Amino acid sequence: MSTELDLSRRSFLLTSSLIGSAFVLGFHLPANAANTPDTEINAWIVISADDTVTIRVAHSEMGQGSFTALTMLVAEELNADWSKVKAAFVDPRENITRKKIYGSMSTIASNAVRKSQEYLRNAGASAREMLLSAAAQKWKVPANECVATRGVITHTPSKRTLSYGAVAAAAAKLTPPEKVTLKDPVTWTIAGKPTKRLDIPDKVHAKPIYAIDVVLPDMLHAAIVQCPVFGGKLRSYDESSLRNHKGITKVVPLENAVAVIGESYWQAQRAAKALAITWDEGANADVSSAGIATFIDNGLAQAEAPSARNDGDTKGALAKAAKVVEATYRVPFLSHAPMETQNATLRFNPDGTVDVWAPTQNTEAVMSTVAKIAGIDPLKVTVHITYSGGGFGRRYGPFGTSDYLEQATKIAMAVDKPVKMIWSREEDIQHDYYRPVSAAKFTAGLDTAGNLVAWNTRISGHSLLSMGNPAAIKNNMDEGFLIAFTDNPYAVENLHLDYAMRNTPIPVGYWRSTHHSQNGYFRECFFDEIARAAGQDPYEYRRKYLAKAPKQLAVLDTVAKAIGWDTPAPKGIFRGIAQVDAYESFVATAVEISLNADGTPRVHRVISAIDCGTVVNPDSTRSQMEGSVVWALTAGLYDQITIKNGRVEQGNFDTYPMLRLADMPEVEIHLVPSGGFFGGVGEPGAAAVMPAVCNAMLAATGKPVRELPVIKHNAATA
Repeated sequence: MSTELDLSRRSFLLTSSLIGSAFVLGFHLPANAANTPDTEINAWIVISADDTVTIRVAHSEMGQGSFTALTMLVAEELNADWSKVKAAFVDPRENITRKKIYGSMSTIASNAVRKSQEYLRNAGASAREMLLSAAAQKWKVPANECVATRGVITHTPSKRTLSYGAVAAAAAKLTPPEKVTLKDPVTWTIAGKPTKRLDIPDKVHAKPIYAIDVVLPDMLHAAIVQCPVFGGKLRSYDESSLRNHKGITKVVPLENAVAVIGESYWQAQRAAKALAITWDEGANADVSSAGIATFIDNGLAQAEAPSARNDGDTKGALAKAAKVVEATYRVPFLSHAPMETQNATLRFNPDGTVDVWAPTQNTEAVMSTVAKIAGIDPLKVTVHITYSGGGFGRRYGPFGTSDYLEQATKIAMAVDKPVKMIWSREEDIQHDYYRPVSAAKFTAGLDTAGNLVAWNTRISGHSLLSMGNPAAIKNNMDEGFLIAFTDNPYAVENLHLDYAMRNTPIPVGYWRSTHHSQNGYFRECFFDEIARAAGQDPYEYRRKYLAKAPKQLAVLDTVAKAIGWDTPAPKGIFRGIAQVDAYESFVATAVEISLNADGTPRVHRVISAIDCGTVVNPDSTRSQMEGSVVWALTAGLYDQITIKNGRVEQGNFDTYPMLRLADMPEVEIHLVPSGGFFGGVGEPGAAAVMPAVCNAMLAATGKPVRELPVIKHNAATA
């Protein structure tokens, strides 16, 4: 059914709520609208005299497809002609001067569609009604006699037509309607249909659309060397060591780094590697992975910890249990390792303004960071928005993750020409904000019939909030760290959950699927251990405890059917299954693996299903789910960040490998939209992949996989 919203002029123009902060959905009425070929109908929509519709996008495009999906949502309600629609990024300065009319411009936690779909659809529907009213006034007919289809308004009785471009100027002068009716998604003709992404043609034609591709007249290039020990500082450097390096124009010292500026990046990078530098390594020079592991394990062993969930009498139920199952699981730090390393290009202009090109998940953070470092008004900073070659949380902006931009700004301030700074792959991996190290200790109790009667969980790890928002930590509790357990969908009467915060000197940050990535693995692998102890099939055992969780059950049943769970697997093939809901979406994964001679897994087939409520672009949804499989397998099979003498030991893809094409399994994605809500897509798919793989290994060997990465800790020869 359609959704009717009360949009009184006051509420429509002034306020609505977005992500807990004030949000203004208003309209700018151009004074000279009648005399311009391009007319802004509202903040999101501009219509040209030639009927081209430009839809503004306030979120970043990192390959996840939001640039297209958000445009589709507006175009759908507008009844636009998709062939005449194009998209444009929003200038963050506009968001300031227009009193945050575009809301939050950050793109994180799969929020682009799920957090903005409602007001974007409202904008499209309101503009549609204004265009209809303008045409009706021109014809002097009732507006309800007019309909809009593919950018053309038709007066039904007389069959007269007007294009959107012909009435845009008049429409822009009208008062927005007090109420608009949003379409039922079942009637959609643009959204909900497989659609080619708008950014693909430029990428195929290799246009300079990434920040790392930017070339400006007289541009210099900067390479950077940072203190290898976290928290260390620059003590001194010997610039004379570069006397034989040609093309070097300047060396710029920073608090914990040195930048070398040259006429080319190759010259600057070679010189940076040759520069003689002395570091003050500080207090963290003795930090090691072994010491961190002991620190985390002490958190598991401490007597008490803040409790996040305490249902029933877990302690009493465990004491009476016929069988007790215990296990401890661990995951390492992980790097983001985006294909486009951290970089930024800045040009300080004679008039005091600054131009910036940088890959980002938050254009407003780029503007404010540069302004703060340069000591200027943010409105003097122009952010030239580019696509980003991967983000995964690293380019969010807050929590210190604008470090590369701060460096680039200071470097550019030291010269009188534009400068592009690029981090090497080694700098990118060794100076990341990592997915936190974490461990989970479980105790579960079963009765004589194998029923799960109690489940106790202790999580120990490095709080994300400790890095950037410590004020949000109450009573030593970071509740976000416990996601997938605080909302554990399995119906267990006696359930206890607590958290031992163990913050390390290693910087941590948001990582694709964030805490679902480790907690989904912890929970789903231990659930298979419980099922095995109960002597029951892990799929059927899940169904039993998900009886009151229909959405989780639906995706679980979908992958079980698709993998052929109720039929014997081929000889030498083993199956695993898992389900994890994340970012308001529901995902399940089933896999088929075999074992190599050394005991490591060969993943042959991955089947994932997602219920994200309403699918905006099926093509992008499938692509994101497929990409999540690659992401999860890479991290879970191969990767870890280890620390020795305060330094990250990994430095490039030889020591921090990516999944190779030859090892890519067959992937099958099922969309199971139940409707009625908009869930995330970019991150949820990753969480269920590795638990399914590890559960298949448990089925193959009878031994649980309790530590990642799999190949490091679980090969027969390890």
